[in-house]
Amino acid sequence: MIEVVLNDRLGKKVRVKCNEDDTIGDLKKLVAAQTGTRLEKIRIQKWYNVYKDHITLKDYEIHDGMGLELYYN
Repeated sequence: MIEVVLNDRLGKKVRVKCNEDDTIGDLKKLVAAQTGTRLEKIRIQKWYNVYKDHITLKDYEIHDGMGLELYYN
C-alpha cells in the first residue's frame, strides 16, 4: 500500500492510498470519490507526461509519497 499526493495547484492537495499494481484509472476513481469531481474531468500528469488510464503505477515508477499534478479538463 502506497500513498500518493496529488496537487491541483489551486490550493487543494489530495492524499490517496492505493496499491502499486493499481492502474491510473483506479487512482482517478479514488481521487474522484475524495474530491467529488467527475472521473472524466480528471487528468493526472507529472511535468509534461500525461499518464494513461490503463497503465499501472508500478510501470510509471510511482512510489510511496510521490507528488503528481492533478488537472481538470
